[in-house]
Amino acid sequence: MTSDTTTETSAPSRRRPLPGWNKVPEVTVYFWVIKVLCTTVGETAADLLNEKAGLGLTGVSLLMSVLLAVVLVLQFRTDAYRAGVYWLAVALISVVGTLVSDNLTDNMGVPLTTSTSVFAVLLAVVFAAWYRSERTLSIHAVDTPRRESFYWLAVLFTFALGTAAGDLVSERMDLGYWLSAVLFGTAIAAVALAHFRLGLDAVWSFWIAYVLTRPLGASVGDWLSQPTGDGGLGLGTVVTSALFLTVILGLVVFLAITRKDVIDAGRPERAAA
Repeated sequence: MTSDTTTETSAPSRRRPLPGWNKVPEVTVYFWVIKVLCTTVGETAADLLNEKAGLGLTGVSLLMSVLLAVVLVLQFRTDAYRAGVYWLAVALISVVGTLVSDNLTDNMGVPLTTSTSVFAVLLAVVFAAWYRSERTLSIHAVDTPRRESFYWLAVLFTFALGTAAGDLVSERMDLGYWLSAVLFGTAIAAVALAHFRLGLDAVWSFWIAYVLTRPLGASVGDWLSQPTGDGGLGLGTVVTSALFLTVILGLVVFLAITRKDVIDAGRPERAAA
């Protein structure tokens, strides 16, 4: 990015953003809390629509994909980060990412080892293309339509990868919901330790944690919603989804009012995610 007027006129897609123009939020504790909650809702809402609404896996997938497309159009049309639109897109993409993985496993019979590998490769391809094109993977620089396109593609594949990898671990290790949540929570803590104590690159720390929060949230959602006989608390998908959606809504309204998670584009661009 540059402040040169001539360059901005000839290449508007690379213009320097105005304060607040960055299209994603600052990475704060609010970010991670809402992200995990959205992930949990993605798991329980997908199960709810599939099992209780009678739409079937294919019907739910089509419906949620259309809704996601509509919301992403709204997201791309905004001129800056808007908490309500952004987090609605994340919630919907968490559902769609879950459904993509479930369709491959349940409808097409693709082994979890294969789908996990495929999603990992696709995510790596997105990162490679993003970096080759923009020379950064930082979410502090999601300030052009092209960078935003790469960002949302990466988010979709992190959810799909997290779903497949989480199911693979749960299936192979047979840990149950609670122990699975502890396992993925420990993995996230290890990434944080590697970043803050051992100097693991901030961008990669962010994206690794972003993938791992998907199976963490799914494990928590399953633990709360599934019957006690299956190792859950038996709250059901309706109660669990409603509870987490209420908390998400409260936090998003709070952030929309306080703007505590708005990245200040007036600061020098950081290498951190």
